[in-house]
Amino acid sequence: MLQRFLEFIQQQHLFPSGQEVLLAVSGGRDSVAMLDLCRRAGIPFAVAHCNFHLRPGDCDRDQQFVRRLAAAIGVAFHTVDFDTRAYAAANGMGIEEAARHLRYSWFDSLCRQHGYACVATAHHRDDSVETFFLNLLRGTGIAGLHGIRPSSSFLHTTLVRPLLCCSRADIDRYVDERHLAYVEDYTNAQLDARRNQLRHRLMPLLRELCPSFDTTMEANLQRLAEVHEVYSNAVSDLRDRMLRSEKSPFGFPYAWMALDAIRTLSPRRTLLFELLRPYGFSPAVVDDILAALHTEHTGTLFVSDTHAAAFDRGRLILTENNLHTLPEVTSECGEWKTEMGKRDENEALRLVEYIDADTVRLPLSVRHWQPGDRFQPLGMEHQRRLSDFLKDGKLNLFEKRCVGVLTDADGRIVWVVGLRLDHRVRVSPSTQRVLRLSATIR
Repeated sequence: MLQRFLEFIQQQHLFPSGQEVLLAVSGGRDSVAMLDLCRRAGIPFAVAHCNFHLRPGDCDRDQQFVRRLAAAIGVAFHTVDFDTRAYAAANGMGIEEAARHLRYSWFDSLCRQHGYACVATAHHRDDSVETFFLNLLRGTGIAGLHGIRPSSSFLHTTLVRPLLCCSRADIDRYVDERHLAYVEDYTNAQLDARRNQLRHRLMPLLRELCPSFDTTMEANLQRLAEVHEVYSNAVSDLRDRMLRSEKSPFGFPYAWMALDAIRTLSPRRTLLFELLRPYGFSPAVVDDILAALHTEHTGTLFVSDTHAAAFDRGRLILTENNLHTLPEVTSECGEWKTEMGKRDENEALRLVEYIDADTVRLPLSVRHWQPGDRFQPLGMEHQRRLSDFLKDGKLNLFEKRCVGVLTDADGRIVWVVGLRLDHRVRVSPSTQRVLRLSATIR
């Protein structure tokens, strides 16, 4: 098994030569076998263990076991305690999802702090097959049907799985032959989790029906991984052709695609879902977008947990959620003749304006614009509704959310920040004192 292990990590380029890696060790058979194989292969490593406090007594036992194991072979040991149930409740997650997020976030911080090249987990071939069936039942699409890959990433960290070349039976034999000590997680034998039901009920039946099930599934997963690679490359090329990136005058980036281009997609639902997947949109929201496509009503809004999308004059615009940040405005009083020599490049970006100081009553304050707001745009003889002004300026829905207005002590709009001054506060030939207004849009 050691030779197979060495060949696999070499073929998959899992461990950078000579660099120290971090082994995620629970204390069970699989992770103890991985640790022993890495030690015999001469791979420099440290050990990390998470105590999720989900099994009273046993979790502390496991933590102490791994601590002693690391000390016995003289390697660095890292451990952490998590209140997993509280974290899951606070973040609206299931226990498994919460534990996964907690441990991989912690692994990422350890790697950045200590310079570990990657994190190795003890997933094996049976885990990959079980993941295939779990994802098949969840309906994740082709992206979930290649099982567990030898390497992936989380945040800034590379995750590697050097035991994917081995089955659970291979690992059991190796542990017995090497007389390796380990701890047993009693929950592995319970049938309350869907994965355990697959492991203890479905897998034995499939192996009974098809004696070559394991080797057949290994080949299937490899082919599906290759199909997914072709598919992903095609989607990536499509994304490069369809999505355009811009930066709003209000400081936030956004992407957009033409609605006419969406209409040409085939199969439309599948490809649009793939294009929107990085923005967190679910298949149900994609269906809503396609259903609204025939009306193409500007301002129609769609949201995911992290992003929002809206129709805007023949485009679907995508940006992060919750763009409600107000600009910051400072004012400085000065003589007009003196201020004339202080102009800087920010003024070309409409972030600096000058007004007649004697036409406003201090203090000045910034607020979000409101539907009933009116002002007299610079250069115009009459007041206008601010909503009409913004519409004429072709601001999209998200830009409108970021519009701030600077008002004086009487509540009168002095400046639609970054867009237009009120005509009544303009600098004129009779101006003696000016206020220099400077805005920072974040």
